[in-house]
Amino acid sequence: MKGLVRWLALVLLAFLALQLFFVLRIALMARIDPASTSFERSALWQQWRSPGSLHWQQQWVPYAQISAQLKRAVIASEDDGFVQHDGVEWTAIEKAWERNAAAREQAQQHPKRHARALRLRGGSTITQQLAKNLLLSGERTLVRKGQELVLAYTLEFFLTKQRILELYLNHVEWGDGIWGAEAAARHYYRKPASQLTAPEAARLAVMLPAPRRFEKMPQSAYLAGRTRTILARMPAAQLP
Repeated sequence: MKGLVRWLALVLLAFLALQLFFVLRIALMARIDPASTSFERSALWQQWRSPGSLHWQQQWVPYAQISAQLKRAVIASEDDGFVQHDGVEWTAIEKAWERNAAAREQAQQHPKRHARALRLRGGSTITQQLAKNLLLSGERTLVRKGQELVLAYTLEFFLTKQRILELYLNHVEWGDGIWGAEAAARHYYRKPASQLTAPEAARLAVMLPAPRRFEKMPQSAYLAGRTRTILARMPAAQLP
């Protein structure tokens, strides 16, 4: 019995130490730009293990040097309640859960028809996505999701909305080896992120759920249609 209590105490201590580590990392990010994220390091490791040369494009730019059009497009596409919520949108998570359950049911009933079309949605806010990319693995487990929610609230406590969006836009993936708004703008449009037009920004925003897939499908009908939808939503998007 004493051995079990000691083991549980060690597990609890390790958990608290991990949370303290995360809190300190996030607190430092209020003033220090992180050089890389957990997701970026994982992607770099995968590139290094794969045949062929490493290809990596990334350049940090401050918030003011990112087009307001891109900020509006990303908010309109990824998280239209970004300015109002406290890090987590429980209604969006519930709706995503219901959509995913319905999609799985249809795929089971018609496996041939829906096998390729099945796309599960996460309902995550920009803050949650940043929390996952910065500090966590890409595993889809309840434990990881729970930690993501805790970190999202921590990010909102220590950082401003503007800083959260700045970190997100500088570290989000926009294609194979393409990281951040500046690299994406130069790769796809041969211009800095500060000069992106509304249509260009909308198209980049639409790529975010699956950037590597859309990078290979520039003429996708879905991409074009979704871009028009985001363009229409952008004027109503609130910036921090």
